[in-house]
Amino acid sequence: MAATQPCTILFADVSGSTRLFEQRGDVEARRLIASVLDALTVVCNSHGGRVIKTIGDEIMCTFRSALQGVLAACDMQRKMARDIDFVRDNLGIRIGLHHGEALFEDHDVFGDAVNVAARMAALAKREQIVTTAASLRELTGPPISVRSLGRARVSGKLLPIEIVDVIWQEDTSGMTTVQRAVRTMAADPAAPTKLVLRFKDQVIELTPESDPYSIGRESTNNLAVSADWISRTHATIEYKRGHFVLSDRSTNGTWVKLGGDDELRLSRDEVHLRKSGTISLGKGAALNGDLLLRFDCESG
Repeated sequence: MAATQPCTILFADVSGSTRLFEQRGDVEARRLIASVLDALTVVCNSHGGRVIKTIGDEIMCTFRSALQGVLAACDMQRKMARDIDFVRDNLGIRIGLHHGEALFEDHDVFGDAVNVAARMAALAKREQIVTTAASLRELTGPPISVRSLGRARVSGKLLPIEIVDVIWQEDTSGMTTVQRAVRTMAADPAAPTKLVLRFKDQVIELTPESDPYSIGRESTNNLAVSADWISRTHATIEYKRGHFVLSDRSTNGTWVKLGGDDELRLSRDEVHLRKSGTISLGKGAALNGDLLLRFDCESG
């Protein structure tokens, strides 16, 4: 029978699993991933959580409270950092969680809280725990230390939401020590508040509240740049983790120059845009003529 109730949804997935399959082969990679998921299951159960399902290299768990979820996430990261087998094989995880109303039905969980938690996991990097600032307000007890990551877009939400990085590395005792008061490390005061893009005679301004901005050959992109060497959707720019982030999604790559640094080629990767520079799609800047994009990050 379906029932809606508040809970904490946690997603954890193995970082770099695609490379793991390439380097170790299907059988060994699958064995290593299974060993990680088994270890995460043990940690989940020890904090009163329940594993809903595993999906490939990812595990989905639920907890009754936000505090249980956060403490479990911290212990999951510590397990990965201290287990000699995981360290030897260079295995790591990234975790996202969120507390909210969810629908429990047929041994599965659905709803907005699940979507938000999945988005937090997508934003997290290796060895990182990302959650929403709203989830911290649900902690039944003194919360742990966190660092602000600014705001991020979540599908279905009208406005970006505040997200934070849980500082699990601060405790070296092997047990989670909960601090007496919230210690939220302020976001970098130099973090950009606006990104100005210039392409030919167009000037585009992006803010932290802007939707992800797509660039590519097809007219359906926010900015259409037509050339045979440019992919249909070549790259996107999105504000996340306190930065404007350029992500390459192309076949031929994206060349980025940041300030006075050498030009960097991205291939299915991302980079934080900072200060001023250029973006060149599919070819280096010297070969792209008037198809070069220029950008300026402004703070204040």
